[in-house]
Amino acid sequence: MSSKINQNSTLKDVLDLEEAEDVLRKYNLPCLSCPMAKFEIEKLRLGDVCKMYGIEVETLIKELNKTLKGKNKK
Repeated sequence: MSSKINQNSTLKDVLDLEEAEDVLRKYNLPCLSCPMAKFEIEKLRLGDVCKMYGIEVETLIKELNKTLKGKNKK
């Protein structure tokens, strides 16, 4: 994924980043351990998931993009 992560990014796109799973775990995103998410991962939008579980989406997106930016500098 070469563009910035936003609320419309799918979980699949986000999880394509190596470090993204660690960031999502930090925010206790339940989808990482949900067996049903595997079937919906291409349809689940980050903003929708955050809204469902009360996760501050802007903070999460900022951290994910910071991770992406750091990765691109290497």
